[in-house]
Amino acid sequence: MNPTLIQAVGALLFATAILHTFSVGIFERLAQKYPKHEGLLRLFSEAEFIFGFWAVVLILFIGFSSASSKAAVEYLDSRNYTEPLFVLAIMIVAASRPVLQFATLIVRLISRILPLSRPVAMYVTILVIVPLLSSFITEPAAMTLAALMLRELYYSKKLSSRLMYATIGVLFVNVSIGGTLTNFAAPPVLMVAHKWNWDSWFMLTHIGWRSALAVFVNATAITILFRKELVTVDATPRAIQTAVPYGVIALHIFLLFLIVLFAHEPRVFLGILLTFLALAHAYPQFQDKLILREGLMVGCFLGGLVTLGGQQEWWLRPLFAHMNSTSIYYGATALTAVTDNAALTYLGSLVEGLTDEFKYALVSGAVTGGGLTVIANAPNPAGISILHGDFRNGVVKPLGLLIAATPPTIVTILAFRVL
Repeated sequence: MNPTLIQAVGALLFATAILHTFSVGIFERLAQKYPKHEGLLRLFSEAEFIFGFWAVVLILFIGFSSASSKAAVEYLDSRNYTEPLFVLAIMIVAASRPVLQFATLIVRLISRILPLSRPVAMYVTILVIVPLLSSFITEPAAMTLAALMLRELYYSKKLSSRLMYATIGVLFVNVSIGGTLTNFAAPPVLMVAHKWNWDSWFMLTHIGWRSALAVFVNATAITILFRKELVTVDATPRAIQTAVPYGVIALHIFLLFLIVLFAHEPRVFLGILLTFLALAHAYPQFQDKLILREGLMVGCFLGGLVTLGGQQEWWLRPLFAHMNSTSIYYGATALTAVTDNAALTYLGSLVEGLTDEFKYALVSGAVTGGGLTVIANAPNPAGISILHGDFRNGVVKPLGLLIAATPPTIVTILAFRVL
């Protein structure tokens, strides 16, 4: 490997950004110590901002090192920012009151079938049904809906720190693997499905059923483990001030469907987003506060990841080329913790002559590790942005997330490697 200066600096900045995400607690403490600069320091403690910031540093370096802004602009033009824009659009629409009301109704109806107390039944249903829905409404939308429901029904009720971390760990893992029942909902699958001719039937019969089983086991295990605390939670949805008419709900679901349908056409789905924003402004009585800031922050994070990730191919690609199916599975699971899983599968798809076993191992390993860190899977920042406010000092500690996500990740490994 003989990286160029820009590639070497890109790898260094990528590593710096990763270390920065594990150091957010330091900036939080500095914000409390220096109130004059609290706003700026708190910004540097937000995981969604970190990769965007270091991506800007990379672009500035490219521009200065070439003594021209043209090289920096050309590099930006070579990146595909469709996914960050898509996540921004679908987060905002999926978090609207009509869509959330519809999703909550489905969860409540299913939970009533279960022979469990209401808070326990609602909890396990959210952690099973919503992640599996991600195979149809996409993972970012499912993450947004699940996080909003968990925040309203549980996190806002002052849960123990252990339960909050355990829940977010299971949620991240379940969403990462829950989108594999189809070939269009999970970003790491989407990156390779067309090139490798993987249709939804292939996904369901080879990966999806194993994922569904792991989702069920993970949700059931955490529910049993924390059942005593869950039964004490008042999981009653807040009263709706203005009932949303069925027609308005249907229109919002239709707009969500259109965004998913045109997920690869930013000019189309951004136009749909603008249509939604116009409707939300025209009928504010049917909306809660839109999560525009959260959506923009997540878009910043993913855009930064795409920008920095473009300089990592020089060391990732040769690494993949010298692995067998077993080593690539565990290697992809581990590497996903420090880089986006969609980037991993995309780089793997560039290698010619891969066996079917290698392809399966690469994709299944990438989704297996998708819950270990905030950067492991594209929807994770959306969940963090919604839930972090209820954690101590408003920060989800990366080490706490890693520890919480490890048990459900082990269950997923068993599902993919033993069954």
